[in-house]
Amino acid sequence: MDRTTLVLLSDLNYAEANRELTRRAGGTVLDEEGLVCWAGAHPRPVLVNGCMRTTDALAPADVLARARRFFAPRRRGFSVVLRGDRDADLAPACDEAGMARMDDTRGMVLARRLPDAAPPGVTLRRVATPADVAAFARVNGEAYATYGMPPDCAPALFARPETVLAPHVVAVLAYVGDAPASAAMAILTHGIAGIYWVGTTPAARSQGLAELCTRTVGNAAFDAGARVVVLQASTMGEPIYTKMGYEAVTRYPCYVAFSTPDA
Repeated sequence: MDRTTLVLLSDLNYAEANRELTRRAGGTVLDEEGLVCWAGAHPRPVLVNGCMRTTDALAPADVLARARRFFAPRRRGFSVVLRGDRDADLAPACDEAGMARMDDTRGMVLARRLPDAAPPGVTLRRVATPADVAAFARVNGEAYATYGMPPDCAPALFARPETVLAPHVVAVLAYVGDAPASAAMAILTHGIAGIYWVGTTPAARSQGLAELCTRTVGNAAFDAGARVVVLQASTMGEPIYTKMGYEAVTRYPCYVAFSTPDA
């Protein structure tokens, strides 16, 4: 696939993942006239509650006005996720509105299956039961708390087992001994897969477990027919994914309004 197609598919999967994870967790999604807004199962404004433009024709002022109308009755802040260069005109509007710019994530693509890995002392388990989903939530709750995410956020987002237990979702846990230590999930849409919620508990870091889980769900996605696998990499994670063979094709700047005045 050419780069333009890869970027478009990455954008589509990212938007659909936000829709899916929000709806399946009991949140609310409004998707109409070129804008998708999602209000998640936790009030955290960073990414859990947010919006993305789905058409280039929607004016930046309309994006922000409609997002405020959606989130104001819910008394929540929200994020505006930009689709790289396609949404470059949104950045000045977000700056003018006083929104905080977060670290850009890199949209990265992997075009081939990787060799399977099974390090000694580590057991990989497919998330297949409600108890597995609870363990998946605990791992990510611990993992992301070190980066400032409220500790109750991940458990709230995965309180419903059906959020993860679905035929188009692949999630795994890496166990060290009897303890779940790392996790990742892949969501299949649009003939590709996107990787989300890669996390490792602080005590189990620096063992390559996040890379192992990412590799495992990516391979499962290829085995299920995905043409490519995409993800959004942080500045810290990008070198790891590059070493695995992922290539950066776009970026996703994110602006956050930490509260929403009455619209």
